[in-house]
Amino acid sequence: MEGLADDILRDVLTRAGGYDWCVTEFVRVSATVLPHSAFTRISPELKNSSRTRAGTPVRIQFLGSDPGLLAANAAHVAKLNPAGIDLNFGCPTPLINRNRGGAALLNDPLLLHRIVAQVRAAVPMHIPVTAKMRLGISDTSKAVDCACALAEGGIRELVVHARTREDGYRPPARWQSVASIREALRIPVIANGEVWTLADYRAIRGVTGCDDVMLGRGAVADPLLAKRIRGVAEDPIAEWARVAGMIGDFWSQVQNKVLPSQSPGRLKQWLVLMRRSYPQADALFSALRALRTAPDVTRVLERHLAATGG
Repeated sequence: MEGLADDILRDVLTRAGGYDWCVTEFVRVSATVLPHSAFTRISPELKNSSRTRAGTPVRIQFLGSDPGLLAANAAHVAKLNPAGIDLNFGCPTPLINRNRGGAALLNDPLLLHRIVAQVRAAVPMHIPVTAKMRLGISDTSKAVDCACALAEGGIRELVVHARTREDGYRPPARWQSVASIREALRIPVIANGEVWTLADYRAIRGVTGCDDVMLGRGAVADPLLAKRIRGVAEDPIAEWARVAGMIGDFWSQVQNKVLPSQSPGRLKQWLVLMRRSYPQADALFSALRALRTAPDVTRVLERHLAATGG
């Protein structure tokens, strides 16, 4: 989730609890071996044993199409001992796909195999290499072939987003197609796509047969979803106070990271998704929507936090 799930949001969400591991936004590998500063910029967690403050492991995600260049960058970042290296074959963004990145590679299982095999060979075995894919470009005819190519190349786990590139993020997700991939592979397959609630989590596991589920936009829309899945529930009033405190924490960190002109947009971006889960987030977004400066946002947010006990 480029531009959204950065180190700040990873920190806030993982401190809420419930996550086994997480991934960075993708590092685009297209022309050269990147300096270590490029990796620590996108994942400051590398300076903390590749973990968030809550102790959640963070895997570095690569996006590219050149097997040798991806392998060289993987070998380079391996010196920083990341918690894992994840390969992105799922991004549907047109700009990325026009440059042979993300889901655009799902018409070429042989290339997928070459990428994984070379990255795996370049990285010490204690560092897991994983991948995420969609079901295809416009149809699912090569989904199992692509998944098998990735598994045979040496990935440890495969996350499958249950849509094609052309599906974008339109519901419904094709969970049954993930079941076909899981049945074909011997490595763990992790289901992903259209999981917004505890009921969705139970449903996707039931349809796919997968033991594990990756949360994406659903985790952003409901910051307590992972804990809910773990069986931890709070009183609805106390729940929003908890989430409001997370919003305040996020706002403080964002102001220290981006330009003042950019910080209001970052907060609104999160609230837009959160409106799906919390009516209080909708009310807060409405109060902040017209505001353009950080001090104005701070004043409104402080009043809201004081009223909710967040």
